[in-house]
Amino acid sequence: MLPLVALVGRPNVGKSTLFNALTRTRDALVHNQPGVTRDRNYGVCRRIDGRPFVLVDTGGLSGEEDGLAGLTAQQSQAAIDEADLILFVVDAKDGALPQDENILAGLRRTGKPVLLLLNKIDASDEHDARADFARFGFADVLPLSAAHQRGVDTLLEVIERELPAADPADSAQVLEEKDRMRLAIVGRPNVGKSTLVNRLLGEERVITSDVAGTTRDSISIDMERDGRKYRLIDTAGVRRKSKVEDVVEKFSVIKTLQAIDASQVVIVLLDASEGVTDQDAHVLGHVLDAGRALVVGVNKWDDLTPYQREQMKVQLDRRLAFVTFAPQLMISAKHGSGLKELLKAVNVAYRSATRVFSTSELTRALEIAVTSHQPPIVRNAAAKLRFAHPGGSNPPTIIIHGTRVKSLPDSYRRYLENFFRQRFKLVGTPLQLEFRQGENPYADKVNTLTEAQQKKRMRLMRHVKKQQ
Repeated sequence: MLPLVALVGRPNVGKSTLFNALTRTRDALVHNQPGVTRDRNYGVCRRIDGRPFVLVDTGGLSGEEDGLAGLTAQQSQAAIDEADLILFVVDAKDGALPQDENILAGLRRTGKPVLLLLNKIDASDEHDARADFARFGFADVLPLSAAHQRGVDTLLEVIERELPAADPADSAQVLEEKDRMRLAIVGRPNVGKSTLVNRLLGEERVITSDVAGTTRDSISIDMERDGRKYRLIDTAGVRRKSKVEDVVEKFSVIKTLQAIDASQVVIVLLDASEGVTDQDAHVLGHVLDAGRALVVGVNKWDDLTPYQREQMKVQLDRRLAFVTFAPQLMISAKHGSGLKELLKAVNVAYRSATRVFSTSELTRALEIAVTSHQPPIVRNAAAKLRFAHPGGSNPPTIIIHGTRVKSLPDSYRRYLENFFRQRFKLVGTPLQLEFRQGENPYADKVNTLTEAQQKKRMRLMRHVKKQQ
């Protein structure tokens, strides 16, 4: 197991900025508004000349135990409990506050090693800041500026000295990260995304609440089920653009769209009690534009009466006609029903999206499709489709070469797409067909007559004139 280092401190002291600096990513949502981070956010810090370790960003500890602040504190405490080393981040500009003292007292009770980091040192006098925090009793304090990358390299060296001895299996664990299926769970606010993540994990890993917008950042969590490794990405809910006014929510939506692009399979979660809304279709459109494998999860299915279920099925068929390739699973994230079938559909979609084709099997399938149903005649001529070859995966792309392919009607293109989909049993993934027309190699060339051809041409022209 990689050693785990936790970032702990008051709200808005720069923990998420430091998380991004250490992991060299922009995974953590950063804003000067307090309380942006709520759930634990994990990342791997990889150094070229040092050992890797897991870094966890936590929500700010405000001392409140009610509502979302209390739930955030529980998440932070969970990170502290599993950490090998704790980075206690304070704001050098604000000085030592009673909240800092309370947090430090709790950290010392754990008996785990703690490093004191004076962040935002560029906005204050370092000598005064050291003197102010001297009463905390640390032999060494580390001044730094996470926003300007000042002191980060020194911090990494200190972390490496404080961590337990290296395990040879750590490097192998980092390499295994690429083998995980990236599975994003997206949808409107309060449809049950975080509840689904917790149910799949079997623990209260992310905060759940009836308050819409509880999840603000995209949280990646590793999971293993039946021998298959997943990386679940819990995302913030996406509301209609006209309703998004808060700056943090705008950033949250951007992070959700980035999570869709970074994933391999996306579960779009719908609320069965509210039906299929325009915003649901909008979210599905984002997934379709990204070309990602798709599974539709209809949550809170157990809340519907038999009549309501029949009405919902009709609505699903009508409103989701543009994503007929996506399987629809009726589930209850709260009670766990239908989740086994949901993961099975995710695995099928992943296999379909990442399948590798050969040129021979695609060309053979194209020949069968054309023999079964010839391209229609357009302007007294029909397109001739000669061969096909693979153009990529996730989504699977098939490139078809031929003549007059630009005149192929949309209906025939849809026929080919459905034919390939059925022949290769592609479920849960969009399929892209690209048509390429061979260009005439002599289109821009002008014949140049030889001297003998020019003399012959002149003789013919004189002969024609005599005849006239």
